[in-house]
Amino acid sequence: MHRDLKDAATLTDSMKMFRLGLEGGKPEPGQIGVQPEWFYKGDGGVIAAPGAPLTSPSFALDGGEEPELAGIYVIGPDGTPFRLGFALGNEFSDHVTERRNYLYLAHSKLRACSLGAEILLGEPPADVRGTVRIHRGNAVLWEKPFLSGEANMCHSLANLEHHHFKYAQFRRPGDVHVHFMGTATLSFSDGIETRPGDVFEVEAAPFLTPVRNPLAIEAPASVTVRSL
Repeated sequence: MHRDLKDAATLTDSMKMFRLGLEGGKPEPGQIGVQPEWFYKGDGGVIAAPGAPLTSPSFALDGGEEPELAGIYVIGPDGTPFRLGFALGNEFSDHVTERRNYLYLAHSKLRACSLGAEILLGEPPADVRGTVRIHRGNAVLWEKPFLSGEANMCHSLANLEHHHFKYAQFRRPGDVHVHFMGTATLSFSDGIETRPGDVFEVEAAPFLTPVRNPLAIEAPASVTVRSL
């Protein structure tokens, strides 16, 4: 997404965050590593069911796939986070808005997303390798492999979980959390412009069922705030 400039004085904020993760994102057991970049995706209402459309807002400048693993968590009665397992997902984002200005990152991410129909219980494989595709009509428009799992991340899973759940408001008993783990594979980086009707497909072992969702665009709407 962002240029890797060699001059340390002119590195993008995104690359600075990535380098911080490389240097301190996998601390020794019992230690706390550097905190990662993260953002609020939305509540459960943004999750599209398997096969259902990923609906992009009418004001979005782009609707692009992000193939990722997603951790599924539930908060116990005493506020303890429990990891149920992992699902395959498409985090979906507006990469044009994000590239326009990095301060728009949170806006670009406040979008729909999708999860697969399976939850992989227990510890996840350290090395997850999959394929992401965009189908247009009867043809594959774009296809590329992607990597996930802790071996391919600059932060350890434990470090990501600590920095998520260190906030008390994220440890409310009974709540369920979905934490997308990030990706480095985007069709946007290859110059692909998606269209309504394109179908995103994400598959990776050991998951048996791909995540498939067509792209849709919501109808324009005007929002007016009224005084009470």
